[in-house]
Amino acid sequence: MKNTKAKNAALFGVMTALAFTFSYFESLIPFNFGIPGVKLGLANLVVVVALYIMKPSQAFAISIIRILLASLTFGNVYSLAYSLCGGLLSFIVMLAFKKSKLSIIGVSMLGGICHNIGQIIMAAIVMQTARIVYYLPVLLVAGLITGLLLGIVSKTVVNRFEKVKDTKIS
Repeated sequence: MKNTKAKNAALFGVMTALAFTFSYFESLIPFNFGIPGVKLGLANLVVVVALYIMKPSQAFAISIIRILLASLTFGNVYSLAYSLCGGLLSFIVMLAFKKSKLSIIGVSMLGGICHNIGQIIMAAIVMQTARIVYYLPVLLVAGLITGLLLGIVSKTVVNRFEKVKDTKIS
């Protein structure tokens, strides 16, 4: 049982590094869906997986640390504000619905949608206009699609993680 704390710390470190790496990787790819602000959100894959294999507080910490590191490294104050608002709303909703009978794919889709809602809220505050809400339907569809894709991958990763965790090494 002594190894449990060490294993948890190592897993936390690996997951945080992976989320940051995915953020970096995504910043290098000129992912342009023809719609400003739409990204795949690869780092959110790590947060969804962490939500299912770790304590909620650890998954939350990974999300916040990743947002802070990525914004400070590749972004600016505005990207930090948008990402924090989107990330916080997304995490809260995913945590709430994880406890329901919704599948990991459904939770991921809600997370994608809520991340975009959070960013629209921040954009309305920063731009001091509610007109930005007209852009919300486009972002909701994008969040739904990216959440679906990330949810499918998350489900596969969590299932494989559970198989490995149950395997005894002699």
